[in-house]
Amino acid sequence: MSSRKWLVLSLLVLVVIGVACQPAPTPVPTKAAAAPTAVPKPTEPAGPKKGGTLTMVAWQEPEHLNLELGTQTVSSHVYEFFGENLAQVNDKGQWIPELATEIPTTQNGGVSADGKTITYKLRKNVKWHDGSDFTCADLQFTLQVIRTPNNGALDTGIFADLDQVECPDPNTAVLKFKNFYASWIRLFSGIGPIFPKNAGKPEDLKTWAYNRKPNGTGPFKVTEFVTGDHITLEKNTAYWQPDRPYLDKVIVRIVPSSEVAMQLLKNGEADIMWNNTEADMPALEKMTNVKLFDAPQAGGERLILNAVKPGDPADNKTPHPILGDVKVRQAIAFGIDKKTIIDKLLNGKGLPGSSELNVDPYNCTDIKAYAFDQTKAKALLDEAGWKAGSDGIRVKDGNRLRLKYQTTTGNKLREDSQVLIVENMKAIGVEFFIENQPSSLLLGGWAANSPRKKGNYDILMYTTNASIDPHAQMYTYFHSKSIPSPDNQGGINYSRWNDPDTDKLIDQAGSLPDWPARKDLYCKAAARVVDGATHIYLYQRFNLQGFNARVQGWLATPWGGPAWNAADLWVK
Repeated sequence: MSSRKWLVLSLLVLVVIGVACQPAPTPVPTKAAAAPTAVPKPTEPAGPKKGGTLTMVAWQEPEHLNLELGTQTVSSHVYEFFGENLAQVNDKGQWIPELATEIPTTQNGGVSADGKTITYKLRKNVKWHDGSDFTCADLQFTLQVIRTPNNGALDTGIFADLDQVECPDPNTAVLKFKNFYASWIRLFSGIGPIFPKNAGKPEDLKTWAYNRKPNGTGPFKVTEFVTGDHITLEKNTAYWQPDRPYLDKVIVRIVPSSEVAMQLLKNGEADIMWNNTEADMPALEKMTNVKLFDAPQAGGERLILNAVKPGDPADNKTPHPILGDVKVRQAIAFGIDKKTIIDKLLNGKGLPGSSELNVDPYNCTDIKAYAFDQTKAKALLDEAGWKAGSDGIRVKDGNRLRLKYQTTTGNKLREDSQVLIVENMKAIGVEFFIENQPSSLLLGGWAANSPRKKGNYDILMYTTNASIDPHAQMYTYFHSKSIPSPDNQGGINYSRWNDPDTDKLIDQAGSLPDWPARKDLYCKAAARVVDGATHIYLYQRFNLQGFNARVQGWLATPWGGPAWNAADLWVK
């Protein structure tokens, strides 16, 4: 069976809880790759070698390491070194147990007949990095943190159907749902962190010491975080997996740009370059000391258009003076030449962006990418009342069609994309001006005055990747209850898309156990988002990872970062 068919099968089995159940996994998950097939030299170990330091170079700096306060991809990839969840997704797209001993199913008694009671058996030999025991009480505390009003927690809406976590004993967690929630396995597994119960007061989440020096259960523990320079993680000698991790230390080196990161990888000063792009591939393929892995990736690079008037914070009620008109948003979508971006900047390696859901088994193939059609774009702007001025830029009621266009600093691919898109817009009479910012600010949390969070922007550009189950992605990015505000600081519907029909479709999909029906509803919701054009999908990316050839044990996957199986990494 091909890996693609296996992925589809495994996901279909997962979501139809109570109807079909995947086979019970082995008690202890094995994430490691097999031993090398080549006969080793007499002086080399026959299998994984213990010891050594691995250096990952990152060209974005984490604002902090608390995933409940921010959505920077770089933070989640550092988390993979020190944090864990009840379950995780392996390279084949299968859920495997991590802090749980098995995945709950109806067969093993972990899922009730009505699907509203989920019982997890927790590992008994797991210690937090401070030496305290991991127990069910930590899940109860995590839920309390998420439910505490106005503390900045992101996942309030996602956990809305979870009524409570009961702890009949320290190593059993019973999740009681008010309503059936089809994406139950995502809770405490892939959505945010699990916090130790001694992390701090829930209302003080934004100022916890944890945020810079987290207390996890993973194979490495954070010992140092030097702003603008590096993060040091050392081996967790009390890790629950026998003989893991292999490495003694991990250093995350923070650099100002992807070009600097590329040079460090090339000259051997870095073992992993975080967040390779398709534009890096020609250079990486020439590096004899580097192995390049790739796998198709859900989601992709997009423009996010603010539907409301910018403010600090935005009131979320007043439409954006320009982008509040759907015809203007659609004109921008028609005016972008995606093919040229892919051909010139991605070496032809990407696919034109179509929608939020673009991989099996939730690939909405009926949703087509916006065609490059400048005539259509101009016609829409004419209909919206924007007429060309003396310099070609359109004007309406004395106002110029001028918009601020922002992305993260230090990314040449994005900067080059901006140049092309600015020219595309000029050709249809729209003026984009560039004002880029560091990732920690642009994509940071409410407390960092992120323009994305506060709604104080016009157009943003970055990549967002869909999760293994689409509900969390669709809810958090497009449901009106997820719009950020002073009373909902954790919301991540950054475009302020507020459409009752989208809300209904997402809510209905999350209440059904039947996968074909769920998929149909999610695709209808995704189609409404595409038509509304608050997200304009540029291109679908690959999960590209460049490793120094001395690094062993990593498995290519669409679903995890460079440290998804950190305990199994070792160096020659």
